[in-house]
Amino acid sequence: MSMRFGLHSPEQVLRLAEQWGAGPRLIFAEINSSGAWLQVLRKASIALQPGLDWRQGGIRTLLLLPRSMEAYRFIMDWVSQMRNQGRVGDPSDWQQGPLHAEVDVIFPIQRSPKRPLGPREWLGTADHEQLRAQRHPEASRALAWKTCAFMRPEDPELHRVLRAVNRNGTLANLPLHEVIEERDPWWESAERTQQRFEPWIWRQTERFLANLPNWTYDQWRGTGNQNQSSYTGRPGKDQALLRMLCEDALPERYPGRFNDPQLRARLEKELDLIQQKDFVAYFLLNWDIIRYAQKQNFFYVGRGSGANSVVAYLLKITNVDPIELDLYFERFINLYRSAPPDFDIDFSWRDRPRLTEYIFTRFPHTALLGAVSTFQHRAVVRELGKVWGLPKFDIDELADGKLRDRDEIAHSILRYGRLLHGLPNRMTLHSSGIIIAKAPLTTWSTTFMPPKGFPTLDFDMHTAEDVGLHKFDILGQRGLSKISETLDTLRAAGIPTADIHDSHRFKNDPHCLELLRNGGAMGCFYVESPAMRMLMTKLQTSNYLELVAASSVIRPGVASSGMMKAYIDRHRDPVRRSEAHPMLLGILPETYGVMVYQEDVIRVAHEYAGLTLAEADVLRRGMSGKFRSREEFNAMEEQFFKNCAERGYPAEESREIWRQIESFAGYAFAKGHSASYAVESFQSLYLKAYFPVPYMVASVNNGGGYYRAEQYLQEARRHGARIEPPCVNEGRSFTLLRGLRVILGTDRIRGLDSEFARRITYSREEGGAFLDLDDFIDRLHLPSSPVPLDSLLLLIRAEAFRFTNCSARKLLWAAHRRLGHRPPPSPGPSLFDSLAEFRSKELHVPILETNELEQAYEQIELFGFPLCDPFLLFEIPEIKNSVLPEHWPEHPGFFTEILGYLVSLKNTKTQRGDWMQIGTFEDRRGVVFDVVLFPPAVARHAIRRRGIYQMSGRISAEYGYASLSVQHLNRCSALLDPRFDETPAHLIPMPAKPNRASTVGQNPVKAHLRSS
Repeated sequence: MSMRFGLHSPEQVLRLAEQWGAGPRLIFAEINSSGAWLQVLRKASIALQPGLDWRQGGIRTLLLLPRSMEAYRFIMDWVSQMRNQGRVGDPSDWQQGPLHAEVDVIFPIQRSPKRPLGPREWLGTADHEQLRAQRHPEASRALAWKTCAFMRPEDPELHRVLRAVNRNGTLANLPLHEVIEERDPWWESAERTQQRFEPWIWRQTERFLANLPNWTYDQWRGTGNQNQSSYTGRPGKDQALLRMLCEDALPERYPGRFNDPQLRARLEKELDLIQQKDFVAYFLLNWDIIRYAQKQNFFYVGRGSGANSVVAYLLKITNVDPIELDLYFERFINLYRSAPPDFDIDFSWRDRPRLTEYIFTRFPHTALLGAVSTFQHRAVVRELGKVWGLPKFDIDELADGKLRDRDEIAHSILRYGRLLHGLPNRMTLHSSGIIIAKAPLTTWSTTFMPPKGFPTLDFDMHTAEDVGLHKFDILGQRGLSKISETLDTLRAAGIPTADIHDSHRFKNDPHCLELLRNGGAMGCFYVESPAMRMLMTKLQTSNYLELVAASSVIRPGVASSGMMKAYIDRHRDPVRRSEAHPMLLGILPETYGVMVYQEDVIRVAHEYAGLTLAEADVLRRGMSGKFRSREEFNAMEEQFFKNCAERGYPAEESREIWRQIESFAGYAFAKGHSASYAVESFQSLYLKAYFPVPYMVASVNNGGGYYRAEQYLQEARRHGARIEPPCVNEGRSFTLLRGLRVILGTDRIRGLDSEFARRITYSREEGGAFLDLDDFIDRLHLPSSPVPLDSLLLLIRAEAFRFTNCSARKLLWAAHRRLGHRPPPSPGPSLFDSLAEFRSKELHVPILETNELEQAYEQIELFGFPLCDPFLLFEIPEIKNSVLPEHWPEHPGFFTEILGYLVSLKNTKTQRGDWMQIGTFEDRRGVVFDVVLFPPAVARHAIRRRGIYQMSGRISAEYGYASLSVQHLNRCSALLDPRFDETPAHLIPMPAKPNRASTVGQNPVKAHLRSS
């Protein structure tokens, strides 16, 4: 797995070594890293010696072989430091003398140090270097070596291509020193290799290999859990602290139920199992992180299967009461589980960096978890296009699959792209994983320092878990940032709000529930998408538990298996509940016999098939895909059918229930996870219901929602807000709310220099509001940092100087006059300083009027959307025979016509593989509605670009939710841009993206330029 060097996986190398024989010991050396060592040791059936191949480019300078775990850790630490210092491949430290007594150092004989060799220093000798070895003054230190890097005839050239990709250059300019020197023959038997060397050097090599220690995977794994094993330093003290924290939290979390027998029994059961599995420190470490977040007023949500734990609820790691929801603790921890439980804790994306810094400061042995990024088709084709020196247009054509006939270069690129596809490309970061270990992380791996500035392991989560390093999931979420920013805005304005953590209040708030039922949840976490809006309407969601169920019902596994439709039918029509399997209905009465949650797999396997709760959880985890090939899962599958047969169930029935389990278990949510999502949904619903404008502004500032910023601003306008362009005096870099005035931030202006925007804010805070354009330029046009003319022009076009009461065109003239052909001011004093205050003579510029249509087109170019009603930009035809969208449920099958502005578009496929489209539109009143284009309609007129559409078709309605099945569709003509008197570029058709859901219209100008 030597990144951008090697061409074959560790498994392939091991197979060939076993096939051809590796002699007494195979040295498995990775180049400048160690990410694959532990994987190879776990899978190897032959004797291996881990090694580190230290290279400058392709030139080997050292081979380092550890003889003990202490030596291994020394190598890891040394390599990590060298990489952080930018000294990759530098052998000078070892050239001066040995750095560790238990590290064997093999120097290439042509680069051996001039000094005498130490007792564990050797000379690596290829078969063509034996004469040099014989003449060397320390010939007794010579060892025969052969580097096996290539297996296929095309591998050497493929390696050159890979090295050119690494340099981001062309093959023609690839230096020789970037390619590995070794050109040994492909795999051959150990006997044939022996024949290439003189007997004396072969005997020395055999003695050296026989003297190497035996390495096993268990040396790194130890007894299992390698995380920090104690919070206080003593296990007994940890246990006492955990119990004390739970006891202290009982009155607050369960008022009036302090001595409830059910609660007490559940708490004792959990504490006992946590202690048995030695997970006490894991809980306390998470509690420590949460306690810091609370002190810093960081908004957070604990989710995942951790919500199944009363202990986690008492420690405030989660806010979901598992007693209320009847959540199985065995879904979280059971006797079969060797790994610690998995807490997913979401923080605001703004707060997450500070929290990560605290974790690294608080705990001594901490690192981010790495992830392996592999070469994928489009990316590798683009990289190879640069290697062959193709222009960007040709690279785009190849990446898009438009292969030109009889083009040898294109064929070569695609051929090498297929060979590189799936190979490791580079180490990157896991999205959320942090490792807190009981020993330095270099005990297991080298580390690297990414731009985030925290040490990161050189292997991924699967290797980490295999050696007993289990991650802490600290995630950044924009939904929480929206809630946090809204609360800050209300607090600054002195507007009182309810306690946002009082979830019991929000769960029964009629206004929150009304937003769910009527589809008014735009901007609200997890419930704003068209699919969730449809589901909420059909279910007529009336309480928290129904939202919890819906959060999991919408997941792919439940929906694709047909169980989502069954759940909706049985929820709305009690008569249809009799269609459920009687035993499943008895096991899952809350969900009408439909498996909705991951816990339902446990319930069914336990109560239907008779597996223990712990065995059932092994089955559930196996369904996730990660353990699908593991023996433990296969054993549970066999046990399932064996138990069913013993219980006398018909084989066909057992297979059907197994099919239902298998169809969705890897995609459904844990009930606790859904419950955590539902809590956050209700928090955002509360803010949307009572403070819609501040919440929409926060949605614009934090992004990450389903819709574009334009839709959130339109929603704010519907609630009384006035949307204004940026302003250098009143505005900020982010969108600002002043009363009901929403002032766009300068960050919405495409192409604006962000550093210049920060300078504007600093200058205004230091010197007060700007008086006019000249004052603005005088204060910001400094010798060290002049005003960038292009950014100033963007600000003027965006009306950021409208407080001057001068037209934008007049200000553009003034900006060009002052900065267009003038150098920045002199950095030092000048004889002409008296002229510094000189203002050029006032010129009489003709009156240049700008109408609203021109202004709207300027806004589309600058912000991506107009601030006016988009219907004003199109020729609107007369509509006849129209039924308003809110009345569609009352007219199923009725043929109607409607005008709508495209909000979002999803391209998907039918079961037969034909394309269809699902679009969300809004009418001129802002009422949102959905349309469906089935394959025949898509074939006639697919939706491909933003705009106003005239649509006609039949209304489809079911359980109160209605959509339009479009039969005819016509895009209204856009008004010509008066600035150019031609069809505006931003309204020319955009290339379709049929392979994934997308919000239409993002950066339409660039999209057009790419396709033209």
